[in-house]
Amino acid sequence: MTPLRRPLDTLATSVMLLLCLCWGFQQIAIKLVAADISPIMQVGLRSTFAALVLAVVVWRAEGGRALRDGTLGAGLLVGLLFGLEFLAVAQGLVYTTASHMSVFLYTAPIFTALGLHWRIPEERMAPLQWLGVAVAFGGIAVAFLGNGKPQAGGSDMLLGDALGLLAGLLWGATTVAIRRTALSEAAPAKTLFYQMAVAAVLLLGYAAATGNAGIRYTQAAVLSVAFQSVVVALSSYLAWFWLLRRYLASRLSILSFMTPLFGVSFGVLILNEPLDGAFVVGAVMVLAGISLVSGAGLLREKFRRTPRA
Repeated sequence: MTPLRRPLDTLATSVMLLLCLCWGFQQIAIKLVAADISPIMQVGLRSTFAALVLAVVVWRAEGGRALRDGTLGAGLLVGLLFGLEFLAVAQGLVYTTASHMSVFLYTAPIFTALGLHWRIPEERMAPLQWLGVAVAFGGIAVAFLGNGKPQAGGSDMLLGDALGLLAGLLWGATTVAIRRTALSEAAPAKTLFYQMAVAAVLLLGYAAATGNAGIRYTQAAVLSVAFQSVVVALSSYLAWFWLLRRYLASRLSILSFMTPLFGVSFGVLILNEPLDGAFVVGAVMVLAGISLVSGAGLLREKFRRTPRA
């Protein structure tokens, strides 16, 4: 029987803070060197590196039985969802800012909470959490309504934002799929291997097919891809899946709302990205909604665990 996940403790919260800092910067790292190497190629290369390292780890741990334990089908599904998520991220960054991508991508906790609510009894949401979901989706609408005009230079910000929201949906679907399949109890390295391997094939194939596989080997490009490969694609995701095996997934996903705060801050401070009023209001509503879902969930968990007099 699948063991129940624990509510968040100090360790989980501390690790999530570090992960959010890392993930908040990854969009900035991609945009900084987009002129030297396309976003889709960056994500494809980092996925390839991580997949090769993880293949060695999984083989040493499990040998030839690695793909014969009933996780292959689930692994291919999760890998496809993961690859499509980052295809949407990479293409979205061509049209929108890193700040916008950070906010729309990290709507994933809302989609995760919704998916798990319907599928797993222990993850069901309370009425106050549903209010938080409504506020968050209202914020998405406000951000979109204030951003319907293409920016100077011909880039359609609205399309980029829509791709960011699609990426958030795919991320949420990936988390739900992991919890609902044999990967729920698989080793984190194995789950991540499936994701990175499928993503590498999908993204590098797409880059080659669309003529975006060119690379200009500058120092900045090499450092950015190295950061994304070692820190983001390998270390941070291994930590994320380690947390998923031990703690309630909806609570972990809700905590990731800190990431867009870091992402927007980095975008403004490092890339000098502008912030329009509608987007700021919408982003605040999204974060408020996610916070409401998180706070109500944690409060309910506290009362559930408090002994009755």
